[in-house]
Amino acid sequence: MKFNLGCQLNYSISTPSTLIFNICAAKNNYQNILQETIKFEPSLDYEEYISPVLENRYLRVNAPEGDLQVSYQATVELSYLDEDPNSIAEVAPAELPLDKLHYLFPSRYCQSDRLMRLAQQEFGKLQPGYSRVTAICNWIYDNVTYLSGSTNSQTSAFDIVTERAGVCRDFAHLGIALCRALNIPARFVSVYSHQLQPPDFHAVFEAYLGDRWYLFDPTRLAPLEGMIRIGTGRDAADISFATIFGAAQMQDMTVFIDCLEGKSPTFTTDAIATRSL
Repeated sequence: MKFNLGCQLNYSISTPSTLIFNICAAKNNYQNILQETIKFEPSLDYEEYISPVLENRYLRVNAPEGDLQVSYQATVELSYLDEDPNSIAEVAPAELPLDKLHYLFPSRYCQSDRLMRLAQQEFGKLQPGYSRVTAICNWIYDNVTYLSGSTNSQTSAFDIVTERAGVCRDFAHLGIALCRALNIPARFVSVYSHQLQPPDFHAVFEAYLGDRWYLFDPTRLAPLEGMIRIGTGRDAADISFATIFGAAQMQDMTVFIDCLEGKSPTFTTDAIATRSL
């Protein structure tokens, strides 16, 4: 499938500031970027850094006082790997690839160590594997209300268990924390998401099962097959779409993604895998 996607971010900058953006589609072995443009108005030089292994793309720009417009547009060809969920098993910590072990540990927003009792009570007796991660997503969907504006940048997975309301990043953080509490490696993924309403940057998570990563979205707001990866990290702290050093206020944000070619994505219960990163 081919998608046209992008965003425009408008800022009012009070003092000269440094801004770091993570808004570009990731370049990897299942996302082929056919074309893309990055523009800053006023025209400014920028630097791009691509992180090793995860291939997150960070743009750094030093902006003067005044208005700043950031525009990104890309055409991306996407191919996921479909698999039978019933054949996907969990991997014991003793057998995990060493580079996946740090996705078992608690992180700033995913305090898995504080959720072990809940994880064991709700999911400890379930059959290990893809179905158990699906059960985690179902529990979050059934027990947490999706409510725009209900949380902030300080809200963690542990808070969501108490408050029972949040947005996509909170749903993803809770899914990650519960997986890690069951010794399932899990990580945060930011995406452009086809059919998400209203259009916005979206957050989902991946769990490492078998020999690769599988996408999950506890919000059920958009089809997994229409998600274009932007960034990957232990939690949202690693891949904020904008990090600001200085005094800059966002005035407006527009995000879009359209299916250009191929059958439009639909909701499915099939396992959606990414080739291991």
